[in-house]
Amino acid sequence: MKHLLVILLSLLIGGSLYAQQITNASYRTVAHISKDGTIQDASYHTVGHIRSDGTVLDASYRTIGHLRSDGSVQNASNSTIGHIRTDGTVMDSSYCTIGHIREDGTVMDASYHTIGHAKGIPLAWAALYFFFSN
Repeated sequence: MKHLLVILLSLLIGGSLYAQQITNASYRTVAHISKDGTIQDASYHTVGHIRSDGTVLDASYRTIGHLRSDGSVQNASNSTIGHIRTDGTVMDSSYCTIGHIREDGTVMDASYHTIGHAKGIPLAWAALYFFFSN
């Protein structure tokens, strides 16, 4: 499931026809996501899907979570597991900061150390990494 979020970092909503790449801090590709929302690991194995309504699915199309319009992130049981602010701050369910996503796609942990890159990917999708990746 960890791969799923690193992958979610790259949903395209208006992106290119090709899969967007998610990279780690060393710019090594760790995931791809296509315009139809199919999420693949670095070896192009499908690991999940994302719908335009914010529903996150695993490879078998089972719902594993949701991104709500208010920025809350919920698991499959509809329990809130975190929050994503419009400024790119990512918080857990207790509103403790666990990471940051910059507008340029840089993904950082709570101490502002770069842990990945999701250039050209909406902040909210990139932030899902914190919630659905192992």
